[in-house]
Amino acid sequence: MEIVAFGVQADERPLLAKAFEGRHQVRSLDVFLNRDTAPIAHGYEIVSTSVNADLSADVLQTLSAGGTKMIAQRSTGFNNIDLEAAADLLMTIGRVSAYSPYAVAEFAWGLALAVNRRIVRAANRTRNFDFRLDGLMGRDLRGRTAGVIGTGRIGEAFTRIAHGFGMNLLGWDIAENPRCAALGMKYVAKEQLFAEADLITLHVPLLETTRHLVDAAALAAMKDDAILINSSRGGLIDTAALVGTLKAGRLTGVGLDVYEEEAGLFFFDHSLDVINDDILARLMTFGNVLVTSHQAYFTEEAVGRIVETTVTNVQDYLAGRSSENMLVTRGQLPTAAR
Repeated sequence: MEIVAFGVQADERPLLAKAFEGRHQVRSLDVFLNRDTAPIAHGYEIVSTSVNADLSADVLQTLSAGGTKMIAQRSTGFNNIDLEAAADLLMTIGRVSAYSPYAVAEFAWGLALAVNRRIVRAANRTRNFDFRLDGLMGRDLRGRTAGVIGTGRIGEAFTRIAHGFGMNLLGWDIAENPRCAALGMKYVAKEQLFAEADLITLHVPLLETTRHLVDAAALAAMKDDAILINSSRGGLIDTAALVGTLKAGRLTGVGLDVYEEEAGLFFFDHSLDVINDDILARLMTFGNVLVTSHQAYFTEEAVGRIVETTVTNVQDYLAGRSSENMLVTRGQLPTAAR
């Protein structure tokens, strides 16, 4: 069987081909799946997509009309998929429920250290042989407080690193992680975490209940010199409110690997384009803000696990099996998703 895969990065392509070798042929495309590109999938029973694919009801309808019955998304997040529409179309939707949590946690720490110690600014200066230290002073993290929003696998990995730095630990989640508690983490209300943490990192999924979790009120509650890191989903932060906070001269640093309107921007070269997103353009003007292009997951280990799980999901679909990775199985939504 030939499978068409959308949004395949150059470094991902050989891993995907090798994983499916001897099983199925893969047609790898660098274009992302959306309303305009969905007709390309006509005649393909199985379609693989990336995290920035548009899998709204009308796109799913186009895919279904073309013969697609299974979508294997190569990501953990699935807020881009209309699951109810997929169920109505009797489709199967698979995702990657877990991959290397260390990839994302380590990258989140990379962002935190970079903004705290002004590493990007320093590197840009030294390229021009400017070796002054003016404006580059950071802070010791030992003894300060890390606030971890979401203490699942990734949040736990971040917490272990914070513990290694000798930080005090605050956590917020719908359920406590005993392994984080064993490291000394104190679970508190999110309002207390926002008010007391020196470093806040986000590791929860994007749901209706978590959209704009970091809103104007949360930002107002934060310390003026706090650091905010988001390597999860862009919609967790009200970016317009964040811009207002930064304009007021608050927050020591912000590290963002995701952005709530990143679809159509991230993973593309827009260096010669006029950027019409005024909020993102303004965000980029702040010297204490570091924005990267949704690359926290992008390690050999994590991508390898993602590809392997995608192959397993395809094999499970063809064998009529279900698993924890299946969001919809031949039109049936899991009870938790209803």
